[in-house]
Amino acid sequence: MPLLLTSSSSLRALPRPLAAPSRARVRVAASAAASAPDGAGATASGFPSFLPRAVERIRDGAAIRLAKRIERTGFSGSPILSSCVRPLKQQQDADPIVLLHGFDSSCLEWRYTYPLLEEAGLEAWAVDILGWGFSDLATRPPCDVASKREHLYQFWKSYIKRPMVLVGPSLGAAVAIDFSINHPEAVSKLIFIGASVYSEGPKDMTRMPKFVSYAGVFILKSLPLRFLATRLAFNKTPNEVFDWVQIGRLHCLLPWWEDATVDFMIRGGYNVIKQIKQVKHKCLIMWGEDDGIISSKLAYRLHQELPDAILRQVRQCGHIPHVEKPREAAKLVLEFLERDRAEKADQASSVTPVLTYHSMSKPQNGAGMAEQIRLQARAA
Repeated sequence: MPLLLTSSSSLRALPRPLAAPSRARVRVAASAAASAPDGAGATASGFPSFLPRAVERIRDGAAIRLAKRIERTGFSGSPILSSCVRPLKQQQDADPIVLLHGFDSSCLEWRYTYPLLEEAGLEAWAVDILGWGFSDLATRPPCDVASKREHLYQFWKSYIKRPMVLVGPSLGAAVAIDFSINHPEAVSKLIFIGASVYSEGPKDMTRMPKFVSYAGVFILKSLPLRFLATRLAFNKTPNEVFDWVQIGRLHCLLPWWEDATVDFMIRGGYNVIKQIKQVKHKCLIMWGEDDGIISSKLAYRLHQELPDAILRQVRQCGHIPHVEKPREAAKLVLEFLERDRAEKADQASSVTPVLTYHSMSKPQNGAGMAEQIRLQARAA
């Protein structure tokens, strides 16, 4: 069983996940929300006005802070205003990290780990997958696999514009695999968390009466089912379980959520089983040791099938480590990225210097030739 890494210089000085942000950060976040491209602005309480009113009932401090930073932004050729959390600043000396979410979730899934990655100096984007989250889907666009892939690609092309570290938790791992196979130039590395990649998707539902599909989606949004899912997702039921359920279903209160989810389901969902061995990028597989939703046996299978991957487990943790154990999750992400940088540095330093011969300094004898080579090697 892979050992949990226990040290990382990048995380030694990190604050607690729920630590309040500085006033400067609050001003920047509020400004970003107020100037959102859809012109919606913010409510008196500081939340973007496009969020459901139920956001006012949330008490989780980290969720409140991240929700206030959510914005909608558009890109050329698309009527959809996509929702995301932008980094406070962009940088060019390292790959940006783009955080997806799981099935029927939102960027609020990253409320605890996002601040840690940002404090560690990463350029982090939390992006809502088309059909979920808080994007404006008033036009009722198709939300099948191809549409989700194209939407993410257009977002990347418009804002990221360089290879990214793509992070996919749960079903988000299938989204990441599908995207990386079709757009390998947009991805530098992949990180999977509790990867749901061995499901063949829902069976053909095209012949099923629409009212049956909508009835199933209604149940999916129901509080009893959400409570059950929350209990299964964690190693220990959190004290904040009711608040976490409210956070997890907040996006379901948007008027187009039912239509988008039904559209995804009747079109078959994700099936990336045959694509896994085609992945060429370096991968980190992160798995909760006590995952009660997806068996840890699948973590070992995924590790075997991916050509270039490492597997790390988070002890005493369930299906979503970035919510249940955010510091451990952030530590593993940072160590994976640091390891890759170290390997690249070692490769660069091991390159044999190329010796050049300049006719103007042609040596007169064997000793002179040896001295010239020695000096050129030292200069290199």
